[in-house]
Amino acid sequence: MSSDLSVILPRVLIVSRRTLRKNKFVDFVGEYHLDLIVSYGAVPVIVPRVSGVHMLLDSFEPIHGVLLCEGEDIDPSWYEQDTQCLSQEELDEIRKLHASDTLIDKEKDSIELALAKLCLERNIPYMGICRGSQLLNVACGGTLYQDIGREISNKCLDESEMVMHMNYDDYDGHRHEVKIVENTPLHHWFKDSLEDGKMDILVNSYHHQGVKRLAQRFVPMAFAPDGLIEGFYDPDAYNPEEGKFIMGLQFHPERMRKPDSDEFDYPGCPFAYQEFVKAVVAYQKKLNSLASIQKPLKLNKEMENKRKTIVRSFSLAKDLYNHHGHGMNPAKESELQAGAEFLESNTALTVQQENRLKQMGATVRNSGSYIERLKQNEEREKMARNAMEKMSVEQLSELLSFYHTMGQISSEILEKKIHDIVDI
Repeated sequence: MSSDLSVILPRVLIVSRRTLRKNKFVDFVGEYHLDLIVSYGAVPVIVPRVSGVHMLLDSFEPIHGVLLCEGEDIDPSWYEQDTQCLSQEELDEIRKLHASDTLIDKEKDSIELALAKLCLERNIPYMGICRGSQLLNVACGGTLYQDIGREISNKCLDESEMVMHMNYDDYDGHRHEVKIVENTPLHHWFKDSLEDGKMDILVNSYHHQGVKRLAQRFVPMAFAPDGLIEGFYDPDAYNPEEGKFIMGLQFHPERMRKPDSDEFDYPGCPFAYQEFVKAVVAYQKKLNSLASIQKPLKLNKEMENKRKTIVRSFSLAKDLYNHHGHGMNPAKESELQAGAEFLESNTALTVQQENRLKQMGATVRNSGSYIERLKQNEEREKMARNAMEKMSVEQLSELLSFYHTMGQISSEILEKKIHDIVDI
């Protein structure tokens, strides 16, 4: 299996839900979610809802996106629940009426909250559907209604405001109205289906809880007639082209299909998944580009030894340059050969590399010839000293006066040339 991240398709983590079948627990994920993720170019990776998995999430890296969907009620201990408005008798009735949903799954809560917080910390694209939207709100400090029927519907004075948010007898076919908020992603996706300037569409939903206090970072995208928030997003973390997507939808766009057909009620229904996967793909590209910059080059043992030899050669060249060649140990001269050969075989250097090498003492391609010239200069200096020792005081004085005069003339001409350059 290839470890090259560039050939790994974008990965979307989805946590499974548990059900009882033939006296055994079975983990599952709704196939509509999987189909849509795959159709837009990402790979769904199912995270099993089993004990201890919340401690093993590092094993699911790389994570390019997280989709959390339906499930049981979230344990109220994770947020500031307010049950004072509900009597114990009412709470018991709620648990009896919604028996399949009120069974708390603490392990699923732990896994999904860990993933949601990871997305928020690292700006990983996140989409929450139904329970997934409620969990996102809780992860950011929001709260939930314990039961919409008891806390909202029973308080609606106008029948037109009353909404049935779930229908046990018609799970797929049930629809209720929502009003879309203008200039939100949801508005953009469904704008072609809005009639006569109206902002209403019919959605499928299946829930008895919902957002009570929306977390501060989020902006509502849709409301039910009873005032319940049906969709929200973080405008500061929404730009699919740049890999940004943090959103929650209380309703089920994936289930909004015509009877006995895969055709959607509205063209905008799959857009949430399309834009989510677009963000996932962009996020993966950002991760890969960072990895390619930060990932050090791995060398085999032979190449690593050669690299160390060349670095050692350049280090000696630097010392040679700093000390003008004096005090060079003859035994180390041979070590300069590796650097010289490297320079000889790598003639296509950038200007920056060339300057850097010169600073290190590699002023020529062949470091050996540089040492040879240093030796010649030492021999010439020795010969000059021997010749001057045989000269008289008068001759040495005349020689000193001559070079002093030459120095003054050179200084004057140099100063004039510098002034001419500045004036230009």
